[in-house]
Amino acid sequence: MISRRAVWWLVVALIVGCAERERVTFPTDTGNNGDGVGPVTSIDKPGALDTVLVEGDPFVLSGHTVDPDGVDTVYFDVSGLNLSFAPLRGEGADTVSFGLPLSTIGFSGATVMVRIHGVDMLGNVGQTVSRQLHIQ
Repeated sequence: MISRRAVWWLVVALIVGCAERERVTFPTDTGNNGDGVGPVTSIDKPGALDTVLVEGDPFVLSGHTVDPDGVDTVYFDVSGLNLSFAPLRGEGADTVSFGLPLSTIGFSGATVMVRIHGVDMLGNVGQTVSRQLHIQ
């Protein structure tokens, strides 16, 4: 059996301890919802929306995707050639540069459409930019 004195000290400890203990709290919204806008993608080369390429000449379509919330992924869609490109992981970088080597050999007369867009770390999808390439 516990003595009265031990019970009394236990009650005092609980009262004092409860007054000084911090309450359990849970994280709330940190306000980091980003800007609500997806990444901005630019195609640097070629600069023109409609470009003519010479068959057999090597060509690299290049550009970059930018987002202050961090770029998660850049997606590429190429039609008119037997090429496909895997999505490029941005891993949260604010700027992701890309270069797509496009083979023109054997594609004289083909029209190639390239579409590119990015997604930021918060899931916002950016607008698609495109270029139309004519191979002669």
